[in-house]
Amino acid sequence: MDFQQFADGFRNDTCVISVEKKEDIGHGDIRIVAVNKGFFDVLRNLLKKAVSSDFEFVPDSLYDRYLPRSSSFEDICCRAALAKKPVHTYVHIGDPDIWLNIFLMPIEYDDPCRAYCSYTIEATELAGIDLISTHSPETSADVLRTCIKLRETDDFKKTMKEVIGDIRRICDAAVCTLMLINPTDGTCSVLATDIREGSTLKRVTQFVNFYDIANSWLETIGDNDCLIIKSEEDMKYISEVNNPWYLTLEEAGVDSVVMFPLRYNSEVLGFIWATNFDTRYTMRIKETLELTTFFISSEIASYKMVRSLEMISYTDMLTGVRNRNAMNNRVSDIISGKHLMDKPYGVVFADLNGLKNVNDSGGHSAGDLLLKKAAIVLQEIFPGKEIYRAGGDEFMVIVTDCTNDELGEMVAKLRRRNSAPENVCFAVGGCFCGKGMDICKAMQMADQRMYKDKQNYYASHPEERRDLRRR
Repeated sequence: MDFQQFADGFRNDTCVISVEKKEDIGHGDIRIVAVNKGFFDVLRNLLKKAVSSDFEFVPDSLYDRYLPRSSSFEDICCRAALAKKPVHTYVHIGDPDIWLNIFLMPIEYDDPCRAYCSYTIEATELAGIDLISTHSPETSADVLRTCIKLRETDDFKKTMKEVIGDIRRICDAAVCTLMLINPTDGTCSVLATDIREGSTLKRVTQFVNFYDIANSWLETIGDNDCLIIKSEEDMKYISEVNNPWYLTLEEAGVDSVVMFPLRYNSEVLGFIWATNFDTRYTMRIKETLELTTFFISSEIASYKMVRSLEMISYTDMLTGVRNRNAMNNRVSDIISGKHLMDKPYGVVFADLNGLKNVNDSGGHSAGDLLLKKAAIVLQEIFPGKEIYRAGGDEFMVIVTDCTNDELGEMVAKLRRRNSAPENVCFAVGGCFCGKGMDICKAMQMADQRMYKDKQNYYASHPEERRDLRRR
């Protein structure tokens, strides 16, 4: 057969693939036998030689001379060439809207050593992907359920945990994890993970240098859309190209991994992977994760944007603590029952003494500095608690899950910091909320006690006295 003439007969970007027959290990070398002009241009662009006039394709070359080495690519070539089954799949190439439709058809050609298939690609937008007609009902249903969960949730983290659990069960994997990375400060954080009961696998987060490990995955994945390790041969390849990671996989007891980077607008948000999955269903797992990962990436990007906007809108830009808007929303949610306060808590009001005098004598820059110091003091006394700048020189703290004695000790500790008028000095009032007391009543009592404390302070320091009328 004239394979070049066969490839040239396709109007779409097409090449002819050969797969070496190997009974003992499944398959041998995979080669690109011939390409038409469209696929030649694809190869030239992939190799970043679009402007090179001397770029040549060498017929019958090993595929990884031109394309990134990929277990999923090898799988579909084997299905089409060796198993003689038509294959239709897709690859997300980075742009949030562009996917590659990929069609493989077996070629009947009598060769005792090699089997052949055609490999055709066309670019399409996400809207052009027909889940129902191009994928199994199981894959379509899996992706649809994930999308519904992601779009209808009010609790993003809880829903992500459920989705990761669903993905682990779809993959029949020991562990499934979704991890975010932050290149700015060199940190990783697990957003969600699900572990099969009884699993003894050592997870990546149990390794001290797991950010460095995660950072190495991008280079290992390269230009591929995912990474699939499902055999000893694949593991051997990882040992050659990323030995530090291979050593952690070996130590952890990992036999197989399917991993996708979470990309959105060219930014890598993190990774999702399933470990020790059922390799009999590799392609279904790959296809399900491919589309699911796209939607998850979009939701994570939206979540991060919303969180960033919330941080801006709920943060006092001068002191770094939460602002009055955040305080009002928090109180409103508690009153409405959206945020249940099912454990005892306390409310503390702290009003900064002497701010007006500092503003008058040193200017507003000196007053701003005092407010910043005040916020730092409150964060030292109430670590990890909800600290709000209610406005001007007044702060409010909500101390969740505490006893009356614990709240009293915190208030006393803050008062002990009021050693001299020239230092950060607060008028303080607190109220412990046990059963039956609502937050509005607690805030009123704390405010009254704080105001009384302020009167006592100015009685002792008349030189600092200012107008004590209610705000």
